[in-house]
This record gives sequence, structure tokens and C-alpha cells, in this order.
Amino acid sequence: MGQTDTVTRILDTAEVLFAERGFAETSLRHITSKAKVNLAAVNYHFGSKKSLIQAVFARYLDPFTERFHAALDELEARYAGGVIPLEELLETMARTVLEVPAERNSLKVFMRLLGLAYSQAQGHLRRYIQGQYGGVFSRFTELVRRATPDLPDAERFWRLHFMLGTVIFTLSGLEALRDIAEKDYGEQVSVRDLVRRLRPVVVAAMSAPLPDATFPAAEAS
Repeated sequence: MGQTDTVTRILDTAEVLFAERGFAETSLRHITSKAKVNLAAVNYHFGSKKSLIQAVFARYLDPFTERFHAALDELEARYAGGVIPLEELLETMARTVLEVPAERNSLKVFMRLLGLAYSQAQGHLRRYIQGQYGGVFSRFTELVRRATPDLPDAERFWRLHFMLGTVIFTLSGLEALRDIAEKDYGEQVSVRDLVRRLRPVVVAAMSAPLPDATFPAAEAS
């Protein structure tokens, strides 16, 4: 087996196991057993489990970042420095998210990995993603800020993360949702059908009026 084949096998196996089990629960020995390689091969090519986790994300985020920057370039050129509508920004991000894993036929794995990056305490991974890919996300956030000038920064932060959580949950559970739609409603749902249904929900969430700062006092028990 050549070096390229070995690296690909390790990465293919690691990303599936990480998505299924989580980072902490997946050992290097489990990965090597499933990939049919020895531990020395992992250490040689990646050096550590942390570096392997980062390499798994890089396979998705490198092409995503390149495509997303290009897509934002096109939007900015089209609007000639004006404000890009929120729906256009969200549609562009969704389209780019779908394009990258579609090349590898592993959208569910990609979404689950993103969910794990948020839900599991992997400080090194957050630092890695911020350091390597923070530029494109900061650029997107700034364009969203221009499209939602009435939102305070803190409120925009929360809504973006709620939106991201909704998208990750929905797309990582795609198979179950397709099964429910077919059995209960007789619908055949593609990924793009799902995104089409999801789009007005996230746009409405980002555009909703600010919540009232006062809440009714809890009733006495």
C-alpha cells in the first residue's frame, strides 16, 4: 500500500468513527484496527490524535473555504459594494456547504463532525479552526452584520449560532427525516428540497424582531 493510500484509508476511517462515536471515545487503536494499518503509520503521517482530528476537518474546510471566498467575491461584485440581502448570503453559504461534501458523498459525516466541534470540549480544534479558517467566517459575519443593521452584535451572535445549530441538526439527521417524510407524508425529499424548506426558517429567525427585554415574573408556587 502506498503512502497516499495509507493516509486516505486512515482519514476515511477516522472521520466515520469520530462522527459515530465522538473524539474522546474513539481511540487511535480503534482507528488503526478498522483501517487495517499499524499505529506507527498513524504516528508517522499525523504525529498525534489531535493532528489527525485537524486533518479530518481540513479535508472539508480547505475546499469549503476556497469555494466560499470565491462565492462571496461573486456576490460582492454583483452588488457593487452595496448591502447583500440576508437571504442571498444564507443561500450562498448553504450551497457551498452542500457542494464540498457532495464530492465525497458524506454530508451527514461533515455535519456530525461540525456538531462535535461545537459540543465536545476540543479546545485545540476550536483554536485550529479559528486560526486556519476564521478569516472566511469573519468575512461572512461582517456581511451578515451589514444585512442586519438593527441587530445588536450580541443578538446577531446568538442568532447565527442558533441558525448553525439548526442546520447541523437537520442535515446530520437527513436519513431519519427522509424516512419520516416518505412514510408519514409520501414525500421523496432530496438534500436540496430540505435546504429549500429550511431557508425561510433561518431567514425568518435572523430577521425576527428583537425579543422583549422584560420577562414576566415567575408565578409563585
